[in-house]
Amino acid sequence: MQMNVQGKRVVVAGGSKGIGRSIALAFAAGGAAVSICARGAEALAKTRAELATFGGTVHAATCDLASEAAIAAYVPAAATVLGGIDVLVNNATGYGWGDDEASWEQSIAVDLLAAVRASRAAIPFLLKGTGASITNIASGSGLNPSVRTPAYGAAKAAIIHYTRTQAAALIGQGIRVNCVAPGSIEFPGGIWGNRRRAELALYNATLATCPAGRMGRPEEVANVVLFLASPLASWVTAQIIGVNGGQGLVR
Repeated sequence: MQMNVQGKRVVVAGGSKGIGRSIALAFAAGGAAVSICARGAEALAKTRAELATFGGTVHAATCDLASEAAIAAYVPAAATVLGGIDVLVNNATGYGWGDDEASWEQSIAVDLLAAVRASRAAIPFLLKGTGASITNIASGSGLNPSVRTPAYGAAKAAIIHYTRTQAAALIGQGIRVNCVAPGSIEFPGGIWGNRRRAELALYNATLATCPAGRMGRPEEVANVVLFLASPLASWVTAQIIGVNGGQGLVR
């Protein structure tokens, strides 16, 4: 049996680069109608063009995911173009790496509240959808102490808890909710791709925690998200799935 997302109507909040882009492309390749949003217009337009090559319905809109009003406008607009919503993927991050006020504000506004607000906006459409599901993208930093990135880690931990709360609240209404927690994922222009060039000592120290001898790829996260939205995962909810190649395990 294959993962079948043909005809699914999918919204990826934070879908222009990296993991979000790979998730959106995987759905489009599988025959889904896809909407993506992000702040950066250039990357958004590039990914929209890539999605369009699969021949399905595509929608893309600039959206500041730190803004409640922007999210409240984007989600219904996406639903109008797609003809409804069956799948919501909350993938945004505010890159709040530090322990300063700005990092905490960004992490709470984007990593946490964007998922809360997008879910709130999408649920009326999901209730009318087919095989409806929400997948929240957290991080391994939300599962373990995150000394270098305390605000980011705390926000991702909150998303993990919120996922289980959502799942308990929505299962009776036919909506499954799960969370994917990636480990260190490397791609050109991404955090670890940049650190490989600019912070080699940190890159190598983190690479040493990966038993496979490499970091993950965005496509490997997308595969799990696709599974969770497919009929193969019809009995899967409230789960936190690490996609990390065993990162942190002793060799």
